[in-house]
Amino acid sequence: MIDHANRVRPNSSGMKVGGHQASSASMVSIMTSLWFEHLRPEDRVSVKPHASPVLHAINYLLGRLDESYLTRLRDFGGLQSYPSRIKDPDPVDYSTGSVGIGATATIWGALARRYIDSRGGRAGAGRQYALLGDAELDEGACWEAVLDPTVVDLGEVTWVVDLNRQSLDRVVPHIAAHRLRGMFAAAGWQVLDVKYGRLLEELFTRPGGDALRERLDEMPNPEFQRLLRCDAVDLRDRLPAARLADPIRRLLADVDDETLGRAIRNLGGHDLRSLGAAFAAIDDERPTIVFAYTIKGYGLATEGHPQNHSSLVTEEQLHELAGRTGADPHRPWAGFAPDSAEAGACRATSARLRRAAIAASSPPEVPAELGRTPSGTATTQAALGRALLDLSRQAPEVAGRVVTVSPDVSSSTNLGGWLNKVGVWSSADRRDWFADDAETILHWRERTTGQHIELGIAETNLVGLLGELGSTWSRWGEPLYPIGVLYDCFVGRALEPWSFGIYAGGQSILVGTPSGVTLAAEGGAHQSVVTPSLGIEQPGCLTYEPAFAVDVEWCLLAALAQLGRPGGESVYLRLSTRPVDQSLAAVPADPAARERRRRHAVAGGYPLVRSDRPAVTIAVMGAVVPEAIEAADRLGGLGVPADVVCITSPDLLFRAVQSRTRALSAPNWILGQLLPPNRATPMVTVVDGHPHALAFLSGINRVPAVHLGVSGFGQSGDLVDVYRHHGLDADSIVAAALDVRG
Repeated sequence: MIDHANRVRPNSSGMKVGGHQASSASMVSIMTSLWFEHLRPEDRVSVKPHASPVLHAINYLLGRLDESYLTRLRDFGGLQSYPSRIKDPDPVDYSTGSVGIGATATIWGALARRYIDSRGGRAGAGRQYALLGDAELDEGACWEAVLDPTVVDLGEVTWVVDLNRQSLDRVVPHIAAHRLRGMFAAAGWQVLDVKYGRLLEELFTRPGGDALRERLDEMPNPEFQRLLRCDAVDLRDRLPAARLADPIRRLLADVDDETLGRAIRNLGGHDLRSLGAAFAAIDDERPTIVFAYTIKGYGLATEGHPQNHSSLVTEEQLHELAGRTGADPHRPWAGFAPDSAEAGACRATSARLRRAAIAASSPPEVPAELGRTPSGTATTQAALGRALLDLSRQAPEVAGRVVTVSPDVSSSTNLGGWLNKVGVWSSADRRDWFADDAETILHWRERTTGQHIELGIAETNLVGLLGELGSTWSRWGEPLYPIGVLYDCFVGRALEPWSFGIYAGGQSILVGTPSGVTLAAEGGAHQSVVTPSLGIEQPGCLTYEPAFAVDVEWCLLAALAQLGRPGGESVYLRLSTRPVDQSLAAVPADPAARERRRRHAVAGGYPLVRSDRPAVTIAVMGAVVPEAIEAADRLGGLGVPADVVCITSPDLLFRAVQSRTRALSAPNWILGQLLPPNRATPMVTVVDGHPHALAFLSGINRVPAVHLGVSGFGQSGDLVDVYRHHGLDADSIVAAALDVRG
């Protein structure tokens, strides 16, 4: 498949196609053992990105992939570069491609399955396998997941490490396996080694075998890799060393050249019997890691070469390989003879792994609103917790599908009331030792019926779990409404794994709170700047930044209605801890007018202040709305009447703009309601974030504009001082409005 994609298929652009022959070759034995001997239909497997051709080859042999796709690896509309749940035509359990994320996804998939089952769902049982490269263990995401205290009880999780000693550019210089074993064991994992195959193990039993084992065990990775490029004469010269030299020479004297060449390559990760013994030894009471020693490029002409990561075998080498394996290079897709043992094994495996069709459940209908009109002062952050509590009372079927997740910030993000009501989810009920403490406000009741999952302080884990909770509708036909809450300044840290979860079909709500320089006293380290733009630019996600509590309710409900269904989208909510006078929202009392306001709010924005003959428009988003309203009042006193439009989703507005000139399905009616041409005036945009996020608004009616926002790191201080420093205060808005009028 890789050879055809690179050497046979026409390539008019001349750009490299790739496909990783060497990385695939090191995994073939592991995947053969797993699929053809050990997998059950309820098991799920995450395949390392560079072994995707092996997965497609197996699916073809099992009758799950049409032959026409074998010529279309990395072709438009064909087989994806890396396994994809939503884009590949054959069965793929986990999307992979982002290093480390595919491995950790199995942990969060196991947790999501247990959550569904604890609530009477139909997720069943089954192991969660991850096949990963040894270099993937360099990723911090792996260790953040391994060390989370929820993981040690997940006995269904099994990682199999393709330990081929190589990364992309080099042979890994040090022997790290013993250190990795200790780290996993300390985290409570079962550790299994599949280091040597039967031929080497037999040699170890002979006189001098102990010396040979010791020599190979102590050998640095580059030295061992060099042996793979040696003939028998060189091997006899290089293997004996120092104090072990004499017993090794005596041992090798009785080994013929062919056997010696096979023996040095006889690693456990290519020995089906050794692999089978390891898979049979898995302990289902704790997570397991299997270190399977392999050779990168096993069986290829590029075997073990330090620069073989992207190399391709030549046509001559391909024909030689075909001759060794009994294949016909002129009929590369030919299957096994129908009456052969191999064909029988494929038929039996296909039948054994056949899964029942998923009976999808339709998620309950989410109400458009809950009817609350907040008064007094309130924050949008607190409004989230209030809306969830209202939802549990007025729409219990919907609330019952909600599962909240946070990285140890439940109380500081105002989820306390919700958490007290629904409890903390745990795989088993646990005693609350502070239940009888009268001063305890946040009640930590851990039980199998809880709806909040608390993780350690690792944002990558949070969004990894969100992705899997958001995939239960397509995996098991059980839709959930997952909501993850984290500090907005850490959204950037979580964005890549969350994005990959969205790519894999996970639908969730990510809440960033508190946000912006409005978190004045916390200083630059906790003040977010770029997140409004990130929300606009993230594929598969829409973003809201409501200014008032009622907007939070409306936007949250609209977001929930997106989840757990084909064609749904994830949502990013950016909230604030700034107390705002809710009367400024001026929510209409008339039911029809209120509904019109709601429709505008969830579509992207609404007029907040309308002047008879506006001279300037202030477009404002989020926490800085009070400054915009104050500026409009002052401008009116100066004879410069101002409109104020409250932006709730720059994302939806930008989609509406794009739909005017491109074939997008986004509705654009909101633009005419929010910024009608007959009210086009010079504009000032204001946002507690980078001004780029709202800068496109002035292009809707092609008016001159000044864009206020935050383009530098924040400062600690009083809110008034911080807003003045960044030009978000009413004085700055008034001055900008006067300047833009000229």
